[in-house]
Amino acid sequence: MLDRPSPQQSGVRTTCPYCGVGCGVVALADGLGGASISGDSDHPANFGRLCSKGSALGETLGHGTRLLYPQIRDVRVGWDEAIAHTASELARVREKYGPEAIAFYLSGQLLTEDYYVANKLAKGFIGTPHVDTNSRLCMASSVAGHKRAFGADVVPGNYEDLDTADLVVLVGSNTAWCHPILYQRIQKARQTRGTKVINIDPRRTATSEGCDLQLSLTSGSDTCLWNGLLAYLADNGLIDAGYISDHTEGFDEALAIARDRAGSAAKVALHTGLALDEVVAFFDLWGSSPRVVTCYSQGVNQSIQGTDKVNAIINCHLATGRIGKPGCGPFSLTGQPNAMGGREVGGLANMLAAHMGFSAPERDLVQRFWKAPNLVTSEGLKAVDMFDAIDQGKIKALWIMGTNPAVSMPRADAVRAALSKLEFLAVSEVVNCNDTLPAATVRMPAHGWGEKNGTVTNSERRISRQRPFVAAAGEARADWWIMSRIAEHLGWGNAFAYRSAGEIFSEHASLSGFENNGARVFNIADLAGLTAAGYDALQPIQWPVLENKNGTGRLFSDGNFATPSGRARFVAVARTLEQVTTSDAWPMLLNTGRIRDQWHTMTRTGLVARLSSQIFEPFAEINPVDASRLGIAPNALVCVETVYGNAVVKASITPSIASGTLFVPIHWSGTNSSAGRAGSLVHSVVDPVSGQPDLKATPARVTAVDAAYYGYLLTTHDQPPEALQSIDCVYWVRAVVPNGYLYTFAIDGRGDVARGIANRCLSGPPHISFADNETGVYRCAEIADGRVGSIAFLGRQPNAIPGAWLQSMLLRDNLEPHERRAILAGGLPDTAADNSPVVCVCNQVSAAEIAKVIAAGCSSSEAVGRACHAGTNCGSCLPEISRLLTGAGVASSLTKKQHQHTQ
Repeated sequence: MLDRPSPQQSGVRTTCPYCGVGCGVVALADGLGGASISGDSDHPANFGRLCSKGSALGETLGHGTRLLYPQIRDVRVGWDEAIAHTASELARVREKYGPEAIAFYLSGQLLTEDYYVANKLAKGFIGTPHVDTNSRLCMASSVAGHKRAFGADVVPGNYEDLDTADLVVLVGSNTAWCHPILYQRIQKARQTRGTKVINIDPRRTATSEGCDLQLSLTSGSDTCLWNGLLAYLADNGLIDAGYISDHTEGFDEALAIARDRAGSAAKVALHTGLALDEVVAFFDLWGSSPRVVTCYSQGVNQSIQGTDKVNAIINCHLATGRIGKPGCGPFSLTGQPNAMGGREVGGLANMLAAHMGFSAPERDLVQRFWKAPNLVTSEGLKAVDMFDAIDQGKIKALWIMGTNPAVSMPRADAVRAALSKLEFLAVSEVVNCNDTLPAATVRMPAHGWGEKNGTVTNSERRISRQRPFVAAAGEARADWWIMSRIAEHLGWGNAFAYRSAGEIFSEHASLSGFENNGARVFNIADLAGLTAAGYDALQPIQWPVLENKNGTGRLFSDGNFATPSGRARFVAVARTLEQVTTSDAWPMLLNTGRIRDQWHTMTRTGLVARLSSQIFEPFAEINPVDASRLGIAPNALVCVETVYGNAVVKASITPSIASGTLFVPIHWSGTNSSAGRAGSLVHSVVDPVSGQPDLKATPARVTAVDAAYYGYLLTTHDQPPEALQSIDCVYWVRAVVPNGYLYTFAIDGRGDVARGIANRCLSGPPHISFADNETGVYRCAEIADGRVGSIAFLGRQPNAIPGAWLQSMLLRDNLEPHERRAILAGGLPDTAADNSPVVCVCNQVSAAEIAKVIAAGCSSSEAVGRACHAGTNCGSCLPEISRLLTGAGVASSLTKKQHQHTQ
């Protein structure tokens, strides 16, 4: 358990809308549409801790980027007209083409109540099975693996297991950046209990620096490693034969396949690219640790073998009986705040509500409960196939809620083109500008975080409330309200006569217990009778909730599973290596993923200046060997290409990534970059069991991009993307900074053209300027009425990014003469101003500030935190602080451990 921060201030208790950790938040509205944010010290998911993104939630609540009223074809309309038009179009398409010409694409950002109504409307009343969610992109392989092994989509353990484990294995998860609150919980156990940590990831990441063993295996070789572990456990007498005999089935076949396909440690080392002693160390530590938790995330799920990888991990836990016990079990780290809640109500195309499938008895049960006239008979199209069907003209109408598939889907360019072929596209959204909205027929403003009222379920099956604490922006409405009104127009008003989110939750809970004889693990029936006051006061609780409103912290402790036999199933994993798909034309493998301080397509986090203070441009990680061979310098522009598209990004040369591979983050879109969309690069190959796309291994190539001039524009005037596109930049990126915006760009043109472009970006003629025709350097600043409005720099070489001092000059009044000169020089001398990068985003502590306290005698991360507060919030910057300590010749206890295991 983490230490609890300072005593809780008053405010509204709600839940963070970012990752699946499900942190409790206390929001104190300021009466002006914003709020101060702190962690909820009583919430069992985080005990008051928040990451950099969660801490900055209060800075995302403005109305400047919100969709404020309904629109039809870009024309503002009232809700009555928007609802009537949407209902009319859905009815027209259903009548003309049949219900399966309609599809819904949902999001893990929706609350469970919204998800429930969407599935009831689509699958029960409209009669289309084509309902899927962006959770298909992150969690589908875990769902499939759980169902194969346990008979149900369940995570057996909980976060407390991280506190008591002897060994935590992290697989395909940069936990330090993507789930930092859990990572710090693991680090606390490591420091106080001596818990060992192993990190399995082809990349060396921030997570690698807080572990005892880093296994940088070859991409796609995970199943070989886990099959090898299963064989090792059996061959060395480390299995629990009694548990296998009493509570499982299929062990002999799974073991025979594991021995055949993986075999000895030496064979595993050969196939995984690991050293033999690394493989042996992993096997020995896993086998000798009584309590093991294996946490896995997108590096496992987003693969053509994602489901097999999940089952290969589960096999090892079943073989040793390390499941259903404190400190033990496989643990899926969820990507989104309500990916699990969406699955509870049938958010995926291959399930019905309340974790039910499409068998005749299950269909009959749901149909009778809903009194549904048109309940679907079989599963629908999963996300990739759904957008292919749109492209092929099979789906004519689509309703998208709370997601941006023109950026996030594989082959995003093809998805964008497919959307334009629809006869009707409804989009329920929070923002007024993203890559998906231009294709929309109807745009409907939905509640955003802070306005939403309902529940979400985190990675440990814990249901928490999201509560409203600010007034809705403009004419925004709850998603469930929008759908219910449209259902009424379609003639099904009685079935959707909801007056509150609490009524929907009660119906959802009732369905979970309806004729549930105990075979269905998901059951929250005891919450069905909550009063309005009881729903408002609902405390975080783990399902199943069966008696006296008590939750269940750990499942399968009695060895009984949700399969027909009651036994867990071993799954024989025959494909131990992914097929190598590189070629002479496409010699590298592209991996995509997240960075620490941004979320999805940045529609929220991109509004916060401090979240862009460490990384504000899209990049490609490239191994130094590849960079040298290709003539690519650090921070140079590069073009990453695949068969499906290309992206122009900055080169990050690092040995943390293997030669022959690339890594590009997923967050940039067409609204904040010229060509930074990673989704446009990714192939649409999917896992054959789960339908989850492989976002980790697309054949690619990378080449240097030449530009005649490079520059940046620091301005108070927001430039629309089309304005930057019109000046033919080969590259541009937009980021929010204090008091304004920062645009970095590159131009393939003459110096006079480039200079004209810089002047055009300013709102008026520059009042001060500097030009050096010999070097090509040009700098100018707009100063009107003594106030700096814009600063533009150009040169033949990439400019250093403006530091904090230069950024602070925006809107500065009454400049001193030396400050005017310093603006044209790019900032004050380093001795007079700190232009070093920010390390601790939460507390905005720079590398120079940390170096200063280290020089003053701070010799550990803890001491640095006491001196300057760096690393004292979410802790995700602690690895970087440790690097600074090591670079200064200081080795804290954490740093010493890291140094020992990386040798």
